[in-house]
Amino acid sequence: MIKTEYNVIGVMSGTSLDGIDLAFINFSFKEQWSFKIIKADTIAYAEEWLGKLKTLIKYSKEELAELDLDYTLYLSEVIQKFITENNISSIYAICSHGHTALHKPEYGLTYQIGNLSVLAKKLNQTIVCDFRVQDVQLGGQGAPLVPIGDQLLFSDYNYCINLGGFANVSTEIKGKRIAFDICPVNIVLNKYVSILGFAYDDKGALAKEGVLNTDLLKELNNLPFYKETYPKSLGLEWVNEIVFPIIDSYNLSVKDILRTVVEHVAIQISNVLNVQQNASILVTGGGVFNSFLMSRIEDLCNNTIQIPSKEIIEFKEALIFGFLGVLKLRAENNCLSSVTGAKKDHSSGVIFQS
Repeated sequence: MIKTEYNVIGVMSGTSLDGIDLAFINFSFKEQWSFKIIKADTIAYAEEWLGKLKTLIKYSKEELAELDLDYTLYLSEVIQKFITENNISSIYAICSHGHTALHKPEYGLTYQIGNLSVLAKKLNQTIVCDFRVQDVQLGGQGAPLVPIGDQLLFSDYNYCINLGGFANVSTEIKGKRIAFDICPVNIVLNKYVSILGFAYDDKGALAKEGVLNTDLLKELNNLPFYKETYPKSLGLEWVNEIVFPIIDSYNLSVKDILRTVVEHVAIQISNVLNVQQNASILVTGGGVFNSFLMSRIEDLCNNTIQIPSKEIIEFKEALIFGFLGVLKLRAENNCLSSVTGAKKDHSSGVIFQS
């Protein structure tokens, strides 16, 4: 018999490397899904792990396999500490995204570290993980995966935007959920602000002081990716190979780079949102705390933007990966072909028992 209530832990590590997000959530199904985030925390990465995760694409296959085990063991420690410190019990499952090491769906490749079976043994819990691989095998992009959560948990909104390492959007068109990556955000901003010794640009204050470079802005806005139709997704490889070399070729100050990238992001996001009038827009992710970026998006956008509670801003992705795990355990579709371009809707992920 399928349950109607689930207590799970959702775990997410994104490309912006802000840390590991953990959320203990109660999901309940009575005609429709509802949720409550009971406990949540973000565990910042130590410098050693930041260094490793920033250079993942340089690892050989053998080195990556070794790091995968190390990261899985590290993840088990982080999750166990979260459980212990918050006196969490009665866990139905732990649903973890892992951390993306490689994402080239056009070559049939995607690899998230931290998704090994040892996680179940170390934590003595049921683990649901590795949500992207099956979709890529079915010809999909393996991303974004959050839209099924937008559809079933946040259906009051016409658009759901996440501002993380990348900006992505989820919406409904002609009765079908569609979603795609819009552009890079914190993965670029954080790289350049780190030159000044900061982890991030607090409230966008440094970007606000910069001077907009119209030539760089034009070149970024003319990148072929923005003319492609969905489904489409972005990865660190694309940013390293395409975006960073363009920015670096201009030899600008950090503040001018930040100012120009903020404008680029605001333009790309508003281009997507202005297709529909009188739309309700939910914006989440770390980029929401960049006040200057948000002000530029609001200036260029024709619709009203709504910002939810701090808890949902910070932990929406961990929440939804928890939900993806619940759907997998119920053998229900958690991956939509209309979003990823896969051959069919499917129930994605791997289940490891303790």
